Amino acid sequence: MHAFLNTLVLAMASPTAGTGAQGQSAGWQGMMVSLMPMVLIFVIMYFLLIRPQQKKAREHQELLNQLKAGDRVVTTGGLYGTITAVHERTFLVKVADNVVVEVSRAAVTTVLGKDAA
Repeated sequence: MHAFLNTLVLAMASPTAGTGAQGQSAGWQGMMVSLMPMVLIFVIMYFLLIRPQQKKAREHQELLNQLKAGDRVVTTGGLYGTITAVHERTFLVKVADNVVVEVSRAAVTTVLGKDAA
């Protein structure tokens, strides 16, 4: 049994092991065995990093699409305000009396709810 395992390992490690179809088969198997860890790492990275990030981005986009005038928001710069107007790519946000700033849709990070005032 031990000799069989040694032969199998050598056949997988050497792409020229054997002759004819047997050599090609061993080379193909060796290549597949060496690629498996890379494929496994990619699959793990996808489920741990890429997929959750895509889900979070999708949820944030849905949040931005539902915003309307009167919603209280926080921007990436830390400004707290109330949306007064909604445009295609921007919002007009009232941050104080007689102070309205125009911010990008992407700049809104958090929705606090409806304006209490």
